[in-house]
Amino acid sequence: MAEDVEAYIKNLKETISQRDPNQPEFQEAVFTVLDTLKPVLVKHPEYVKANILGSLVEPERAIQFRVPWQSDDGAYHVNRGFRVQFNSAIGPYKGGLRLHPSVNLSIVKFLGFEQILKNSLTGLPIGGGKGGSDFNPKGKSDSEIMRFCQSFMTELQRHIGPDLDVPAGDIGVGGREIGYLYGQYKRLNGSQNGILTGKGLEYGGSLARTEATGFGLIYYLDALIKGQGDSLKGKKVKISGSGNVAIYALKKATENGAKVVTVSDSNGYVYDENGIDLKTVQQIKEVERGRIKEYADKISTAKYSEGSVWDLDIDYDIALPCATQNEIDGKQAALAIKDGVKYVAEGANMPSDSDAIAAYKDNNVIYGPAKAANAGGVAVSALEMSQNSERLSWSFDDVDSRLKDIMENIYKMSDDADKEYGLEKDYQAGANIAGFEKVAKAMLAQGLV
Repeated sequence: MAEDVEAYIKNLKETISQRDPNQPEFQEAVFTVLDTLKPVLVKHPEYVKANILGSLVEPERAIQFRVPWQSDDGAYHVNRGFRVQFNSAIGPYKGGLRLHPSVNLSIVKFLGFEQILKNSLTGLPIGGGKGGSDFNPKGKSDSEIMRFCQSFMTELQRHIGPDLDVPAGDIGVGGREIGYLYGQYKRLNGSQNGILTGKGLEYGGSLARTEATGFGLIYYLDALIKGQGDSLKGKKVKISGSGNVAIYALKKATENGAKVVTVSDSNGYVYDENGIDLKTVQQIKEVERGRIKEYADKISTAKYSEGSVWDLDIDYDIALPCATQNEIDGKQAALAIKDGVKYVAEGANMPSDSDAIAAYKDNNVIYGPAKAANAGGVAVSALEMSQNSERLSWSFDDVDSRLKDIMENIYKMSDDADKEYGLEKDYQAGANIAGFEKVAKAMLAQGLV
């Protein structure tokens, strides 16, 4: 049976390579998952017979559309919009919208595929989807962003609904953008609070949604470390990024007794041996919308450098990549290992490339993959959907407590799968298997659809 499974996965990879030859990010995400699912397929030949993976790797629907908008100087522009509705076996499509020049079909498909398993791991009834545009919000005025969002939603609203597909935010899409998107949807369809998540508290948003991914990352990390008989207290942490995920991971890690010594943005990073000051980062990024280099102007003990924070050679214990995909390569992973890193937990989506992941595993670094470690955002998004359905608003503590339970359970599910299949602390494979089995059972029950 093992040989049959090997042949099945090999043929599936060849099919994907032929169908999507120019989608490297999508291929990387899918191929990594397929390799970890071999023991499940050996144990469950019915999944091979029903070609569950053949269906899983093919989106149920991929939508591409043009987004025309006008800048303040009167010029006309056209961007591409995307929504990939990947899998609805366990619930409506759920996944963020990303606004960034790098967005293309490959990126959106990779994110949507990862979202299937991530959403499954939360234990909540949500399927996988993702979307966005190659529009760059940096340097744009509020009016330009409003016009873009209104144009984008004018088309997207045809394809989404509270029980069909519920988008959220991602890179480049925060509270401001969600507000503009929701306003246009409401203008065209009437008030339906459950159509988007990440909304403002005044119109159906959830407390703790802003903090969710960063807090959830630390709740997962804490459970992961405790699972090794260790503690987060006293650990030195390197964080990349300075958006919501990084800021609230910084806050919660510090509250748990760790010392975070770096944050970064797309231009460079700051290093402060005394520990990064949360309020200063929030002032720069959330209030002033400035660049992280300004931190060094405000804090005398901090040093700013251009380039990647993962090229900084210092001793530290924990790496939390919270910026973007493939930000850590094999060489940078080797440097982290030399510097003493024992734990890596991913706050961004697929921030470690395949060479980096191989380096972690070869050197016994405990690795928490994105689909497990950063599932807090979508978990609270699903809790926001529940509140909208009930016309209720839960307290911050109630949402935060549910989030903590969900993240600790994600670690437990991954650990249980790891032990069941004898994976020897391979939490990447454990997360893939735990997420896949729930979706596979649902797909098998629903037949060839």
